[in-house]
Amino acid sequence: MNGDDTAAPSAPPPPPLEWKFSQVFGERAAGEEVQEVDIISAIEFDKSGDHLATGDRGGRVVLFERTDTKDHGGSRRDLERMDYPIRHPEFRYKTEFQSHEPEFDYLKSLEIEEKINKIRWCQTANGALFLLSTNDKTIKFWKVQEKKVKKISEMNLDPSKAVGNGSVASSSNSTSPKPYLANGGSPDRSYSYLSNDFSFPPGGIPSLRLPTVVSSPETSLVARCRRVYAHAHDYHINSISNNSDGETFISADDLRINLWNLEISNQSFNIVDVKPANMEDLTEVITSAEFHPTHCNMLAYSSSKGSIRLNDLRQSALCDSHSKLFEEQEAPGSRSFFTEIIASISDIKFSKDGRFILSRDYMTLKLWDINMDAGPVSTFQVHEYLRPKLCDLYENDSIFDKFECCLSGDGMRVATGSYSNLFRVFGCAPGSTEATTLEASKNPMRYPFQNDFDKNGT
Repeated sequence: MNGDDTAAPSAPPPPPLEWKFSQVFGERAAGEEVQEVDIISAIEFDKSGDHLATGDRGGRVVLFERTDTKDHGGSRRDLERMDYPIRHPEFRYKTEFQSHEPEFDYLKSLEIEEKINKIRWCQTANGALFLLSTNDKTIKFWKVQEKKVKKISEMNLDPSKAVGNGSVASSSNSTSPKPYLANGGSPDRSYSYLSNDFSFPPGGIPSLRLPTVVSSPETSLVARCRRVYAHAHDYHINSISNNSDGETFISADDLRINLWNLEISNQSFNIVDVKPANMEDLTEVITSAEFHPTHCNMLAYSSSKGSIRLNDLRQSALCDSHSKLFEEQEAPGSRSFFTEIIASISDIKFSKDGRFILSRDYMTLKLWDINMDAGPVSTFQVHEYLRPKLCDLYENDSIFDKFECCLSGDGMRVATGSYSNLFRVFGCAPGSTEATTLEASKNPMRYPFQNDFDKNGT
């Protein structure tokens, strides 16, 4: 305030974005059917937006890197300050590696599939990329780094002297060392080189050459598993989240949230436990969990009852009680058989500044202000046309489908998926009425040739 009660006028909402198809990865031959193992199950950009990681049902992680900034030099932010318009992002394949393999829990007679549930990027260091990936039970910490290719140097041998399997014959005029006779007999008698008093021939063997390993100017990307965090969850892992301190992360299943140190794989701390003494008293489960982006002591998790709990690790090591509870009150007379099912939150995300929490339930997106726990500040209807069909969706189990959500880096827009290859984008700035429906085509046009891209800028 400037000393009076007049509030500064709020800035007008940004204009709606114009969406265009940009790029598609993967080529499929005509008539080729998609294999189950190739279906993408997790996807994540790093904080800079320059790297993209995808995980599939086959346990593979594929990395892509942004290349349009490299063509002009400098960082993406430097390019945004220039006068010419910014092109659409271009990504190219970087590398891939097998993250998880199918396992079998013999104690529980349970098969653990290799499908990647979540991928989270960690802080980069010394040009190396670090990321966490998890399936239902096991989390792995990966380091991807360019390394010089090492080759075996050529041995300095005269091919004319090669005899047998890699041995070298001595020239006839050279003085060959006589073999040491371990039994003291003459050369025509049997002798052994394995005697304890064996002595190498004086002067050595001049014809012997040992190969050496030399570094090549070529480089290759190497993915190495640094840590494996296993045997800490009885139920399927639904979330992993890095802490802003760069040293710890959390993993969550239906009933517990564990805190890990990146450098310690054989020990974790249980910080949230909602398992009742009697499982018949269980009324809700944990559906998603995430650390605050800037405050390393704060985390939030959602439940199947449609509530979000904000916890502060400074209050106690075991977060039995929450700092704040975010849940929307039911309108009188609106309760039905499906109310609790569709209220279950499948995903939550903090905004970049940590001020807001975005949640996704079956029908809606909700934006919460962490300073206002009375109710969401905005509610976005994703597919309201399905509300009269909830009974049919319950019969075919579609009502239990899970959808994820995300916020744009500037916090001005939110997005989530729907059915029929559609996803929705909403403007969440004050006064914004932006609501865009986009279709991810099953057969998109392939990415145009580089020169065509430069000409038309699309």
